[in-house]
Amino acid sequence: MRFLAISGSLRARSSNTAVLEAAQLLAPTTIEVVLYHELGLLPPFNPDEDVEPLPAAVARWRAAIAGADALLFCSPEYARGVAGSVKNALDWLVSGFEVIGKPIASINASPIATVGQEALLATLRTIGVVVEEASIRLPLNSAQKTREGILADDAHVTALRGALDRLASAVTAARTS
Repeated sequence: MRFLAISGSLRARSSNTAVLEAAQLLAPTTIEVVLYHELGLLPPFNPDEDVEPLPAAVARWRAAIAGADALLFCSPEYARGVAGSVKNALDWLVSGFEVIGKPIASINASPIATVGQEALLATLRTIGVVVEEASIRLPLNSAQKTREGILADDAHVTALRGALDRLASAVTAARTS
């Protein structure tokens, strides 16, 4: 089973990316968590360019989505909303079929921000199947903003493992329905 992990932060030292890296390490051997690293390469969404041949970065983005069994987002909140990089990436999926029926979860790593997570989930519900029970809050404190800091916290480890298990269960259920 392959989960495509998408960090909404383009920062080199992102706590959102650290959450997804921790998920990679915590995933059981039956789940491969693959980090998507090209979000910042996607051009601004333009419906006039959403035709064949697609811009190369968009074609790779859609291929990565198509090759995944599930999607796992972890994104910051900017100005009480969805990070522009994530919204742009999702806009590039609107006319495609790659995400249809694919289980999706989102992790909120902020101890204070919730508006962006709700906005992201609303968009994800529009284009795919959000697994609500796998979409969790993982409120990191300042000492837990690295992969190592996250893995050192038993509650965060348990929460991440649970989210991965619930997302995997949704994939299994989708395959058998």
